[in-house]
Amino acid sequence: QVQLVESGGGLVQAGGSLRLSCAVSGNIFSINAMGWYRQAPGKQRELVARIIGGGSTNYADSVKGRFTISRDNGKNTVYLQMNSLKPEDTAVYYCNAEATMDEYWGQGTQVTVSS
Repeated sequence: QVQLVESGGGLVQAGGSLRLSCAVSGNIFSINAMGWYRQAPGKQRELVARIIGGGSTNYADSVKGRFTISRDNGKNTVYLQMNSLKPEDTAVYYCNAEATMDEYWGQGTQVTVSS
């Protein structure tokens, strides 16, 4: 089992920044990749950023150049640095862990960007 706890969401004006954190616990050695997803009202959940075991990353086109995913293995934490935020970034952001035999989700954290 893997447990994920997100933090760092909130309300920010357009152009501002936020950093989301995802604390990971449990069977962390089973994890192959970590990611951040988001879901806006009335829309499907979508991948925002992903980082695999070797450190390679990939991003949704809509956030490239503005968001950065990173991890601190010593703290078992994955981060999402979000800069130049736009109102369309408003959503619930979820941390995701892809393990060998399963997939895990955090409870989500709300990010609201005002115009």
